[in-house]
Amino acid sequence: MNKALLLIAFFASSLALKAQYGTLNAILDRLEEKRGVNKDLKDVNIDDTKFVLIKDFDDHTERSFVIIKGNKATYVEMFDDKQTGETSSNVFSGDVVRSRHNIISLRADKLENQKIALPITRTFLMTKQKKVLYLIDVNTKERWIEESAFNK
Repeated sequence: MNKALLLIAFFASSLALKAQYGTLNAILDRLEEKRGVNKDLKDVNIDDTKFVLIKDFDDHTERSFVIIKGNKATYVEMFDDKQTGETSSNVFSGDVVRSRHNIISLRADKLENQKIALPITRTFLMTKQKKVLYLIDVNTKERWIEESAFNK
C-alpha cells in the first residue's frame, strides 16, 4: 500500500513540475525580451543603418556613430568641448561581420583613410525592444540606438 501511494505521489509531482516548467519557460521568454535577448533577428536588414551613442560628461560631450553599409563600416567619434564650444572628430573605416547569433563585430583599421597600427574593435549584440534596434557593446554594456528611432 505504501509503495502504491508513493508511486502515485511521484507521478503527481512530476505532472506538477511539468506544468510549472511551462509557466517558468513563459516567464523566462518575457524576461529575455525585456533584457533584449532576441532570437529572431536573422531576417533584419541593417544595411545603410546608423547607430548612435551619446555620453555627457561635465566638461565635454561624446557622440559616437556606427554606420553599416554591407560588409563595410564607418565609426565616427565626435567630441564637443563645453567650455570652448569646439568640436573635434575622428572618422574610422573598416569592415563588419555579422554572425547568425545576432553578434556584430566591427574592426576599423583606417583613420581618415590612413592605416593605423592598432585597429579599433567593437563587438555588439543586436537586440530589438519595442520595434527599436539596439546594439549592446558586449564589453562595456553601452547601448547604441538606431538613429531613425532616436530622431523620433
